[in-house]
Amino acid sequence: MKTESSVSRAGWTNQRALLLSAIFVVAACTESDAPVSAGLPGQAIPTLSDGNRGRFLLGRALFERIATQEEGLGPLYNQDRCSSCHDSPTVGGGSSASVRVLKATRFVDGRCDLLEEFGGDNIQLRVTELFAAHGFGPEGIPPEATDSGYVTAPSLFGLGLIEAIPDSALLSIADPEDRDGDGISGRLPRTADGRSARFGRKGDAASVEDFVESALRFELGFTTPRHPEEEGRNGVPVPQVVDPMPDPEIDAETLGLLSDYVRFLGAPAPEHLADGPAADSVSQGEVLFDQVGCTRCHRPELRTGNAEEPALRNQVVRLYSDLLLHDFGNSEGDLCGLDAAPGEFRTAPLWGLRYREHFLHDGSVMDLGEAIDRHSGEAILARVRFRVLSLQAQAMVLRFLRSL
Repeated sequence: MKTESSVSRAGWTNQRALLLSAIFVVAACTESDAPVSAGLPGQAIPTLSDGNRGRFLLGRALFERIATQEEGLGPLYNQDRCSSCHDSPTVGGGSSASVRVLKATRFVDGRCDLLEEFGGDNIQLRVTELFAAHGFGPEGIPPEATDSGYVTAPSLFGLGLIEAIPDSALLSIADPEDRDGDGISGRLPRTADGRSARFGRKGDAASVEDFVESALRFELGFTTPRHPEEEGRNGVPVPQVVDPMPDPEIDAETLGLLSDYVRFLGAPAPEHLADGPAADSVSQGEVLFDQVGCTRCHRPELRTGNAEEPALRNQVVRLYSDLLLHDFGNSEGDLCGLDAAPGEFRTAPLWGLRYREHFLHDGSVMDLGEAIDRHSGEAILARVRFRVLSLQAQAMVLRFLRSL
């Protein structure tokens, strides 16, 4: 393993130093008397303390910064900056269908293998110039994989609020054995060390920092304090000469700033409608959305607990999700997750839905009605009830969804 030196991470560290004073001047002049929902996508939670607003702004600058191989990018990677995957409708959002990540997993005898001995489930499709100059190309799908496919990056809006929801709130609505017989059996996924995993399509990460660190490692190819060893190419170690930057290439402070940027992104506010036909249609659509059973998984609200940051503490979170894993049906050809079988997905939060152009985990659907039709498994009854509504009633439900 390479040893850390004074030149390591120079670009990221210098970026922090250049922006720090200006950012804290802006933070000190910012109002802090608004609710947790941001006025526009990509803004911070309005009630943040001045210090954390400064960290948010500094973290955003790092989030948008293009990394280079001289700073430790790669040698295997997918994108050279965080905002490449999170820029729709603005920085901090999700990715378009044209920016997708190739993943591969192995599912045998009811167990998921993330293929860590072959480089992991994330297939890195780009290499640095230095890596290519030594004759190396990108990763390929390991032959041991049973399934592979592309996924889009989820929106990051409101993730700090999601992190602040206590496990007890999620466990109180989980019903893994379907004891009430309603056909809904959501369960709280767990990481290998037993923590609840509420982030990622399959319930892959337990905290915002875990989520960010994973992206730095597998999307940008950085080493981190927790994982200072360079990832191999399909599991084969890479020569030190192709990545001479000292490890870890991302220090704890940079990881903390990037995590705080994501943690303090405001929740997307629903569309504001004055009284009138449009507002009535949305209101009726919300009632129908509940009546057909969609809210059994897409729960309208949860509440945060006693978070360290006051702006995240004891807040009603209108996310339209229970953050639990459910059988979505159509498991054939689907990837597995650490605690999720093919066909199982964490209920996607619906807040900010009106800013999305592509739906489902792979971005393959552009029509909300078609997205509903793709629901099966535990959601099949809700789908059937939606389709037996009159066309006018269906339109009201879709109008409500487009207001979120």
